[in-house]
Amino acid sequence: MWICELILNQTSLSCKLIPIFKDKCQSEVIGPNQPVAATIGNDIILPCYLYPTMDASDMTVEWSRPDLDLRLVHVWPERPELQNPSYKGRTSLFINEMKHGELSLKISRVKPSDEGKYRCFVPDLRKDSNVQLVVSAVSSPVISFAGLNKTISGVVLQCESAGWYPEPELLWLDGEGNLLSAGPTETLRGPDDLYTVSSRVTVEKRHSNNITCRVQQRNTNQRRETHIHVPGKSNNRIVDFLTLKMVQFHRVCSSLFISRETQNPPTFLVYCICWL
Repeated sequence: MWICELILNQTSLSCKLIPIFKDKCQSEVIGPNQPVAATIGNDIILPCYLYPTMDASDMTVEWSRPDLDLRLVHVWPERPELQNPSYKGRTSLFINEMKHGELSLKISRVKPSDEGKYRCFVPDLRKDSNVQLVVSAVSSPVISFAGLNKTISGVVLQCESAGWYPEPELLWLDGEGNLLSAGPTETLRGPDDLYTVSSRVTVEKRHSNNITCRVQQRNTNQRRETHIHVPGKSNNRIVDFLTLKMVQFHRVCSSLFISRETQNPPTFLVYCICWL
């Protein structure tokens, strides 16, 4: 590659061609423009590479977290004594690909504490790139029967979902998607930094109800839902009793219904369809 150096004198303008050699000073350290999303427990790759491509095998490569006291996450050539203990045994580079300019970092068994801003730095080039890692974990909520409210002839349902990160919110919805008035959400954070949320709602048996428990995390756009059908109030106490039992057995049966046999006295049969 050549560039033209313009030379201007009193009477003329000339061009002097100067060769440009492809060396390591031309390469840039490139990373992603968008945050990288990871699920807790899985492996993730933080992209970083040299462009134009060049051999980085003999270069020093440093991956670090500016927000940590011990900032060094991984270094090449490897020096384990300098690495943050939280990352020991969980980070690696693609050594065989470094000759093609590949500097990406692999983090194994992602933890909540891995979330943050990472710097890919090549001291030989005095150039770097930043990568934002967003960590999340989700699980499906479970609805269970929690009791009766005889005052309003209703059933009390409980929804619980464990293993979320970051902290989610729990909502109860009716069949039309409207928010239901429910008790406060209880939130627990375990030693693994994962969250468990639970809440109760009382459903009146005035008419048939399709109830949804939704757990969501807005920042990561994650959502999980579980649905349950609470049949409306009947004039027969036996049917009301069996209806409550249907709610209780909802966790183990995918479908429940009541059949009234035309006998004298009438016989009620509860059918539970289970998928094993």
